[in-house]
This record gives sequence, C-alpha cells and structure tokens, in this order.
Amino acid sequence: MRRLLLIAFLACCSSGAKRDDGPAVAPHPHDAVPASSPAPAPTTMPKVYLSTPQGDLAVSVEIVSTEAAIERGLMYRQHLPPDDGMLFLMRENRIWSFWMRNTLIPLDIIFITKDMTIAGIAENAEPRTETLREVDKPSLYVLEVNGGYCAAHKVTAGAKVRFERVPPR
Repeated sequence: MRRLLLIAFLACCSSGAKRDDGPAVAPHPHDAVPASSPAPAPTTMPKVYLSTPQGDLAVSVEIVSTEAAIERGLMYRQHLPPDDGMLFLMRENRIWSFWMRNTLIPLDIIFITKDMTIAGIAENAEPRTETLREVDKPSLYVLEVNGGYCAAHKVTAGAKVRFERVPPR
C-alpha cells in the first residue's frame, strides 16, 4: 500500500512530457472568470498612456520582460479586454520583428522608441501566421492591443507615450 501511495505521489508531482501546444504561463486574470466570481477589486495595473487628438488614452497593461515571456506574448489568449494590452520591455533599442504564431486574436502592435514616441504600428496583425511585423525604426518598448484599436482611437506614429507604474528598465 505504501509503495502504491509513493508511486501515486510521484506521478502527481511529475511534470510529464513538455508540449508546446498550450500556455507555459498561468492564464491572464481576464481570460476565464467564473460567472459566480465577485467583481474584481479596483486594479492598480500599470498603464500606458497614448496621446491622441481626443486626449490621452489609458491602456492597462500586463508587463513582460524576460526572453521567455516576450516570446510567449499573447499566444493562446482567447480574449483581451478592450482597453487592456501587453507591454514588452525589450532588452535593447533596435528594430524588432513580431509574428502571430499561436496568437488567436488580431492585434495592433505599437512600437515605442526610447524617447517615448510611437515609431510605428503594425495594425490588425492577422492571427496564426508567421508573417513578420516590424517598423523601420528602432524601439525599446512594444505594446500589443486588440486589432483595430489604433484606427478606432486615432493612435498614430509620432504620438507621445507615457508610462504609469511601469518598473524602470
């Protein structure tokens, strides 16, 4: 009996074979909220403010800065709330390329220079493709939001950006 319990314990603790068909990170809090859950508490999420002709837009962001998290990005996410995004803190200022492999939702990819200006935008990047998206100017930050967000809110290259509660690089 003792031996059977030990085998069962080891089987439960084993990580098993590694697969690349699911998220390697915990799901984003907005991905699956049971209907019986209470309303989320007010958030203190970091924000990115984008300057537009109508005023500054606030985007609540999840921040990624490790190589693995940057590579994973928004892959496998089935939903991104309308005013949320993911902010990539890149390791160096250069021209970056992004693809949409295993990304399930269309995205606008906003490339931000080290002087906090939008270098360019790859709008409505098609999901589940390996087409590279980039702009012709170096960036130190990249912000992903829902596809169509930039057109709907008149976010354009050259606009100023500011961060709130984003940790320093």
